Amino acid sequence: MRAMELTGLMPLMNITDGREEIRIGLVDGPVAVNHPDLAQAKVRHVEGSLSGSCARSNSSACLHGTLVAGVLCARRGSPAPAICPGCTLLVRPVFAETAAGVEQMPSARPEELAVAIVDCVVAGARVVNLSVGLDQVSLTGQHELEEALNQAARRGVLVVAAAGNQGTVGGTAITRHPWVIPVVACDGEGRPSRQSNLGAGIGRRGLRAPGEDIRSLGAGGPPLTFGGTSAAAPFVTGALALLWSAFPEASPSEVKLAVTQAASSRRAAVVPPLLNAWAAYQSMRRNRP
Repeated sequence: MRAMELTGLMPLMNITDGREEIRIGLVDGPVAVNHPDLAQAKVRHVEGSLSGSCARSNSSACLHGTLVAGVLCARRGSPAPAICPGCTLLVRPVFAETAAGVEQMPSARPEELAVAIVDCVVAGARVVNLSVGLDQVSLTGQHELEEALNQAARRGVLVVAAAGNQGTVGGTAITRHPWVIPVVACDGEGRPSRQSNLGAGIGRRGLRAPGEDIRSLGAGGPPLTFGGTSAAAPFVTGALALLWSAFPEASPSEVKLAVTQAASSRRAAVVPPLLNAWAAYQSMRRNRP
């Protein structure tokens, strides 16, 4: 797959398919766990107000959650990228199964995200994937979200977040947080997508990853394609999980630094550098005792 070659994931995927003890928190929609290409996946549901399994396979929440889950932990050889099927996926839904059809990037209130992030941290996540936008932003909600991200930082839980698809320059309460790795979508040649949000903080701390016509698992039938920064984020999340699987004794800061600095040591633009998972792996191997 072109996306794997573009981001240096292919050689890393040839080394490891992930370790079970590396847990990925998926804050998204519910996941169609009965899908044949997820039959062998190590999926756990994190208790919350919503079910982790799909009740309506045509709902936007189920479709989105399953698409992102496929990028991360589908069976190798399936139509999906299937970056780290050996890792454990902690499903913590924040999207209710209401509207039908695929939404590019569903949204949730900051208070809901804050609770979900903390739930994933408590459940033992090493990395949390936020392919989600913010809805109904309030001062109270932003404070709760900031505190949840602070807790993740204190516990050494890496947080990867979609930068957003409004085509604006700026940031959100998520992407502005210093511990978060914001992700911008790019095309098959590595050029940033026109709709991706950019900004000084995103360019300084974030990464670019494939986010156009990404093929993954359809919740109720054949494969589907999706795009935007919500499709790009799990490529970075998967890379972090594979690196931690290859170097299980590495510290959170070491893994985060390897991914963000291996891509580029110079950060002066609003556009972040392209993910280079293989360069990050080589950097970590050189620095190991």
